[in-house]
Amino acid sequence: MQLPFIVNVRRQPVFPSGLTPDEHGLVALGGRLTPEIILEAYTKGIFPWTGEHPIPWFSPDPRLILRPGELAVHRSLRQTLRRGHLRVRFDASFPAMMSLCATTPRPEQDGTWILPNMIRAWVDLHQMGFAHSVEVYEGEALVGGLYGMAIGGAFFGESMCAQVRDASKVALVALCARLVELDFDFIDCQQETDHLKRMGAVAVPRADYLKRVHDATHAPARWSPPLPPHL
Repeated sequence: MQLPFIVNVRRQPVFPSGLTPDEHGLVALGGRLTPEIILEAYTKGIFPWTGEHPIPWFSPDPRLILRPGELAVHRSLRQTLRRGHLRVRFDASFPAMMSLCATTPRPEQDGTWILPNMIRAWVDLHQMGFAHSVEVYEGEALVGGLYGMAIGGAFFGESMCAQVRDASKVALVALCARLVELDFDFIDCQQETDHLKRMGAVAVPRADYLKRVHDATHAPARWSPPLPPHL
């Protein structure tokens, strides 16, 4: 059994090159959730699974990605979009979007991985211009959406949720449209899910993903500073 790398935050870089995931995708344990450590991890294809200590850092093989221009919008979702009862805003209330994702029940999960230390770290990243939210409103009520992080030409999806039908999908449609405008390379979906595959996401080998993420995250920033809210 392969033992995970133990994170030492005094070591620079925190995550050395050549880390190999175990059969579940785990590459490291420990460390802290600071903006600097998170940014380093993401540029190396690594993300924290939860904020619970010791923090588990993952880099699964294969990796699911979605090219923004290849999003599949099926007929039922098109009907929802045509109804126009759901409004989309970008970065209007980032902390509220994270809290909604943390508190929305999920049938397949008991509790949430979005712990207070994760919320603090991602709010800091939002204030730095890296983390962004796509919020969906029905009237004045926040009913779903998603949040993630933009580095260079890559967008890293963190979580999405819906309290009314199709709210998270509407957010993903709006996000992909914006990322096409900004010429982003891909959205990192982190885990393989049938839901995202039906919407056009594809699994790529980890070696391929690591090259993509290096090239994309070392490109000029395309979503910084944060864009104004979009009605």
